[in-house]
Amino acid sequence: MGSWNSFVAIGDSFTEGLDDWRPDGSPRGWADRVAEHIAAGRPGFRYANLAVRGKLLDQIVADQLPIAERLRPDLVAFCAGGNDLIRFACDTDDLARRFDDALGRVTATGAEVFIFTGFDLGRMHPLIRRLRGRVACFNESMRAIAERHGSHVVDLWGMAPLADPRAWGPDRLHLRPDAHRRVALRVLETLGQPVSEDWRAPIPDGDPMPWRARQADDLRWMREFAVPFVRKRIQGRRTGDGFVPKRPDLLPLDAG
Repeated sequence: MGSWNSFVAIGDSFTEGLDDWRPDGSPRGWADRVAEHIAAGRPGFRYANLAVRGKLLDQIVADQLPIAERLRPDLVAFCAGGNDLIRFACDTDDLARRFDDALGRVTATGAEVFIFTGFDLGRMHPLIRRLRGRVACFNESMRAIAERHGSHVVDLWGMAPLADPRAWGPDRLHLRPDAHRRVALRVLETLGQPVSEDWRAPIPDGDPMPWRARQADDLRWMREFAVPFVRKRIQGRRTGDGFVPKRPDLLPLDAG
């Protein structure tokens, strides 16, 4: 059982909470869910979420890490590198070296730190599945880096429900609310926190999508998400342009 009184989450859209939307349209996500769970038994528990969608590792290190170093929380979630991996070209060895340097700075704050592996993309669309080997290679580097720095590793690759395409939102890059809930449970389990649900529970079976409907859905995804995504990359624009952290300060969290 941890004795944390403060928690800072660092990262990109995964940590910001995209496709887990609150009624007011703001993102919730696994990090908010983890903070809510911990805060329920700790009056005065404080939480900051510095994550911004679309950010690369170097941007996260430049923009978010100095704030975490200044805030000096008890617990830090450090998730970075995912957007680097989906670029047209990525040197995973160089990315791992920079991740190692960054994690060293995070752990030097004295906080208890956890990081994440990448997802298993084996059942995703063929265009996304092409990244599977790159993700697996980077995962092994991150495990070794985490061990060197004494950090926890939250194993997303081994979460079978997240390998199901139904766990992903319309853009196939961000998790649906139930998947964020499962990630939060996995994080809490990794940290030794008691939970009343099991992230391993299979996603309930639904009616199978007919072949024609699947093809139409793939075409819609290509038209509405994949092609615009590539176009923005070519133009040098990123998803996070103009966005700021949703919780930039360590403030008490109302668990209710």
